Amino acid sequence: MALRGLSIALLALASVVQLSSAALTKRVACADGVHTASNAACCALFPIIDDIQENLFDGGECGEEVHESLRLTFHDAIGISPTKGGGGADGSIMTFSDIETAFHANGGIDDIVDIQRPFVEAHNITAGDFIQLAGAVGVANCAGAPRLDFWLGRPAAKAASPDLLVPEPFDTVSSILARFGEVGFSPNEVIALLASHSIAAADHVDESIPGTPFDSTPNTFDTQFFIEVQLRGTRFPGTGGNQGEAESPLDGEIRLLSDSVLARDSRTACEWQSFVNDQSKLQSAFKAAMLKLSLLGQDQSKMVDCSEVIQTPPSLVPRPHLPAGLTMNNIEQACGTTPFPALTADPGPQTSVPAVPPS
Repeated sequence: MALRGLSIALLALASVVQLSSAALTKRVACADGVHTASNAACCALFPIIDDIQENLFDGGECGEEVHESLRLTFHDAIGISPTKGGGGADGSIMTFSDIETAFHANGGIDDIVDIQRPFVEAHNITAGDFIQLAGAVGVANCAGAPRLDFWLGRPAAKAASPDLLVPEPFDTVSSILARFGEVGFSPNEVIALLASHSIAAADHVDESIPGTPFDSTPNTFDTQFFIEVQLRGTRFPGTGGNQGEAESPLDGEIRLLSDSVLARDSRTACEWQSFVNDQSKLQSAFKAAMLKLSLLGQDQSKMVDCSEVIQTPPSLVPRPHLPAGLTMNNIEQACGTTPFPALTADPGPQTSVPAVPPS
């Protein structure tokens, strides 16, 4: 009888556990009759994402608008300081665009602000939420990228960000690290955030050559950026002598001075090098740093985790390599404790990088 009573008790306990588990995993059917979500608030995002993919990202490409949308997530979010104010990732760069897009560090960002604004006006979403949502959706269009988190619930911005909070490509390593450190980012997290340059191009560093990529694979989230910035610079892709530009190793590729010095500074060089042949580490570090960035100035306890609405990025088989025509002798070793990973070069004539075409 005792054993029978124990069995009944165990069965009852198992039933309670199953019911509790079902309650925790129960999903809400969205009004469109197609999607489900763990929180009903996330349902409103699916039609917004459809609109973004079709009309902002040209049917789901990893192209110019993705690059610019990712840049916008950073320029909006970093606008916060414990001493100078600012709302962080609150959309102020769009709400108060007449002020913030005039800042020197935000040069050219008015283009993507103007492109995104009609989407915000067409949907019931704040500018802060839309900017971070578009960034996460856009990154997920790029092969090899991590699936970024997205939290919903940023209130409307109340004021413009102060000027001089966005680091510039001509800033020193010390000033860049201090600016990020002021809002809680470690030097390693700063380097992780720079993985965004793996899927990026510059329009305004040298305005004679718009759409010039930072690495040879601008539509793929991979480690080539960290390899190619470590190569010895030998030329300027355009006019040269531009503020914040350093020599690059390839025709058609542009290098920011800030990237060059961060790759070679003793405080950051080894972390930089650690990404060269470690795609998984790059993905996880970038994902974590981007989540932290997207929540600057926000009360996460009042927000909803809608990360599930972000699509899974296309997969990528990592293939870290030297560009054709170069050898390991072109690497400028900067990490003082670990040798640079041995890489082979692509075959053929020296690599020349084409510009990223406009949408």
